[in-house]
Amino acid sequence: MLKMTSTLIRARTAADLDACVRLLAEVHKNSAYPVNWPADPAGWLSPEEALGCWVLTVDGELAGHLIVTAEGTDTALVERLFVDPRRTRAGFGRRLLEFAIDFAAERGLRLVLDVVDKPDGAVDFYRRTGWREAGRIPIDWGGAEASEMIRFEAPAKA
Repeated sequence: MLKMTSTLIRARTAADLDACVRLLAEVHKNSAYPVNWPADPAGWLSPEEALGCWVLTVDGELAGHLIVTAEGTDTALVERLFVDPRRTRAGFGRRLLEFAIDFAAERGLRLVLDVVDKPDGAVDFYRRTGWREAGRIPIDWGGAEASEMIRFEAPAKA
């Protein structure tokens, strides 16, 4: 018998934050995201300019995370997007990105994201999901991991 799973994207609550930090630690261990581990991970996951913070759950278990922040008055930025390393390639990252695109579109905001250019698959993932490279800037905080940040623009909403 095939077991049905239930996935849900919902607003992150204060009760979720510890589990989000634990999941972020797993992501960091597996893929070096974020490149530099934050001194205050819970604070890093709670930026003041956040327009919203969400989690993706599978059968009630935390499986992904997303924040959309304000960047000026007409642009929103996808940030702190990560998926449980045990659940990659299941479409959860794509679902979170689609959620962010809908969120921004409903508010009339242009949506972008920044990602370090390193060989971990993230850049390819964004390209596969239709995001367009809009520019690159050099960074000095990436150490041996990365030397550039790539800005991507969201695909047009169909």
